[in-house]
Amino acid sequence: MLDTQNSAAGRDIRPRNARDRLIVGLDLPDLATARAMVETLGDTVTFYKIGMELVFARGLSLIEPLRAEGKRVFLDMKLLDIDNTVAGGIANLARLGATLTTVHAYPKAMRAAAAARADANLGLLAVTVLTSMDDADLDEAGYAESAAELVRRRAAQARASGIDGIVCSPLEAEAMRALLGPDMLIVTPGVRPTSATSDDQKRVMTPADALRAGADYLVVARPVVKAADPKASAQAIVDEIEANC
Repeated sequence: MLDTQNSAAGRDIRPRNARDRLIVGLDLPDLATARAMVETLGDTVTFYKIGMELVFARGLSLIEPLRAEGKRVFLDMKLLDIDNTVAGGIANLARLGATLTTVHAYPKAMRAAAAARADANLGLLAVTVLTSMDDADLDEAGYAESAAELVRRRAAQARASGIDGIVCSPLEAEAMRALLGPDMLIVTPGVRPTSATSDDQKRVMTPADALRAGADYLVVARPVVKAADPKASAQAIVDEIEANC
């Protein structure tokens, strides 16, 4: 049986059931399209990600209706700024009713977010290395470490900063579960069913393999929202989750 709370923080941020472990990314161009997708997916999906693309199309206004329908929301903001600005952003964001949000895994930003969140029922996730980046991309950006090494360092810093979990590729999930233990969340984008293309993702894994590696939540966008039959695609992932957890 899945624990429904983060034992360290007492927040209702863990998966409530197997279906809850699929987070569908509403990476869509406008609010009307996103609302239509939610209606299409119906009871198949219980958790949605709202990210940059939809936020800039008034996507924040979708949080309240989703919550009214019993859905959960992952507001993927990837915050990074000076401490005071991160703290102010988190304080306001905590009032919106999202279950999870993200901050880039820079120690000062993570500490500011954790302090500003206080006792709000908002899970904080540290984004380690984007799943669209590989070692060559990190080298181009000036990092001497490999993706795996940088994920490890940032995950340890997230734990020390009071963050509830990390976002990493499924390829690092097994090592991160061993490092972080059972309490911190591991959220993995870069999840692709065997029938889907990788698109611009470089560090990917199937849903079953990501779960076996230790992921708590699987974030899937294009393989669902761009599918010919989004509901069937989502249900196939849910079926794979239920068979492997």
